[in-house]
Parts: sequence; structure tokens; C-alpha cells
Amino acid sequence: MNQQTELKHVSVLLNEALEGLAVRPEGTYIDGTFGRGGHSRAILQQLAKGGRLLGFDKDPEAIRVGKQLAAEDGRFVVVQRSFADMAEELRERGLHGRIDGVLLDLGVSSPQLDDPLRGFSFLNDGPLDMRMNPDVGQSAADWINSADEADIATVLWEYGEERFSRRMARAIVNRRAEQPFTRTADLAEVIKVANPAWEKHKHPATRAFQGIRIFINRELEDLADGLRAALEVLAPGGRLAVISFHSLEDRQVKQFMRREAKGAPLPRGLPVRDADIHTSLKLIGKAIKPSADEIAANPRARSAVLRVAEKHR
Repeated sequence: MNQQTELKHVSVLLNEALEGLAVRPEGTYIDGTFGRGGHSRAILQQLAKGGRLLGFDKDPEAIRVGKQLAAEDGRFVVVQRSFADMAEELRERGLHGRIDGVLLDLGVSSPQLDDPLRGFSFLNDGPLDMRMNPDVGQSAADWINSADEADIATVLWEYGEERFSRRMARAIVNRRAEQPFTRTADLAEVIKVANPAWEKHKHPATRAFQGIRIFINRELEDLADGLRAALEVLAPGGRLAVISFHSLEDRQVKQFMRREAKGAPLPRGLPVRDADIHTSLKLIGKAIKPSADEIAANPRARSAVLRVAEKHR
């Protein structure tokens, strides 16, 4: 993408996320997925001179935007690391256990989807890449052209929840034997032909592309590590707010928060007092979804779910 061209990103559940964080003017906060800074700018507006905000992102374009914001606002610092590494980063900065709120806005951002050069989209032809950080790790093309058929099917099934994963994997392997995949549109077409039953209003390659992207970027592994790291770095009374966009993410967030709010499961019938059960979080309200107005203004918000919890004092 031309560095002078900014692709638009609309922050989802912005007001609800800020309310969930219960931002204190002098507090220290983490935006674990800086993106293009929509949530970060809104948090900064609520911080006083003594407040601080750290943004994390793997994407070089997000870091470029973050450095611009840091140059404009001395209360903000951006770090090119996964939010899964926040505990280590905050130890180095002397902020471990002193954070008043962590916000995670999961998944891929609109600028990543809309930029064909990033290779996330089946709608805009581009190089088959899909890495959040294009300088690190294996690209989608490298993996698709070398993985076993069974492994491809497993990724499409487990990460994409694609019921025709085996058919698609077989079609991918058969086609790559003739010519390796290098472009998103090429892969999308092969998957489309292999999909015998299209979902209404959904491109037939949607689930498969989602699965490949999640696998390539280790998104679910990073989420598991990031949730544990967030719990570590929060101060007592600090808030954790997580916005997810599909069932795999939301299930993982919901199970983590409930487990930490209820304590470790114990055998039935064991005589244990409530005071003996160790819990780390308190759930704040119920899951929040976008309003009809927000979905009408930004259709990509339709699957978003916000969950909030507070670390015990």
C-alpha cells in the first residue's frame, strides 16, 4: 500500500468498550491491538496529563500510524509485538501488575482486508500472504503449497469451521500439483468450485480464508497467551475488555473469563467453602453486541461481541 494512502477503519463497539474499561484519567492502559488507533485515540481523550497508554501491534503499517500518534501525544507509546508478549514487555518497563485496563480488539482490521497487497481478501486479488507482520513467519502461499492434504483439511475444519474442508483440501492439492498458488483470487476460485453448498450472502471461500488466516498468524494461540498475560499485568480492580468477531474467539474469551470468575473445577460433592475457591476475575455485565444502527453504518460490526471482566481487588 502507498504509505500516503490511508484505508479507512471504523472502530467497533467504541463507546461500549470505553465504558467497559471505566477509564480513570490518571490511569495506565493497554490497547493490545492498535490497528489504526481508533480505540487508542478515544482512550487518550479520556486520560489526563498523568495518564499513559501503550499500544501493541504486529503490523508494520499499524506501527507507522502508531509512531505518528506517539509523536503527537507524549502519553502514548507503540510497541511492535503481539499482545501475547505484553507481560514480558511491561516487566521491562516496570509496569507489570500496574495496568488499569487492557483492551483487545481481535481479528483482522479493515485496512488489512481492504489492501490487496496484504493477501487477506478473496474479493480483491493480491499476493497470497495473510501475515499480520509480512516480515515474520510463513506466508499463506508457502504453507498452502507445501502442507499435507490432511493438515490443510484440519486447518479449514478447526479454524474455519468449514464443513467441506476435505473436499477443498483435495482440490487445493490437486491444483497445486499443476501450478503453485501465488494469488488470493486463484485460491478463492479453486475453493469456490470445491464448495457444493454456498451459504446465503456469504462468499464460498469465506470460512476457508478465515481458517488459513487464523492458522498462519497463530491467532487462537496468541489469544490464549494474551488473556493470561492481561490477567498478569492488570492491577487489582483493573478491567479487561475483549471484542471478538467469530465464534472460536468468543468461545475462548467466554470460557477464560468464566473459569477465572468461578475458579478451577472441583470434583462433585467435595466439601469446599466459597472462601477456599480462588478466583481472579469478576464478570462485568453480559456480552454486548452492536446496535442495529452501528451494524447499518458498518456491516463488518455485525458479528462483534464485547465481554468485560474486572480483576479482583
